[in-house]
Amino acid sequence: MTTDTVTAAAPAGAPAAPSVHRRALLTWLAVYPTITTAFLLLGPYLGNVPLALRTLVMTALVVPVVVYALMPLLLKAETRLARRHGRRR
Repeated sequence: MTTDTVTAAAPAGAPAAPSVHRRALLTWLAVYPTITTAFLLLGPYLGNVPLALRTLVMTALVVPVVVYALMPLLLKAETRLARRHGRRR
């Protein structure tokens, strides 16, 4: 058995995960405004910092915000919206 074929089964009664296309859209909806905001707030302070270090700082701030705060909120909202409209994922 390869790791490519292993999938985690959802608990009985749990909603299905969004399709890969919806997850991509939700991820973009979280990442784009977060990166834009980070650049607006920190850009003036990081302007003279080398690109690799600037990228390190930005990703160190943006990734946790997206993963731990925004994605759970967007996934909950997407689940509620899908249920309200009777859509399947």
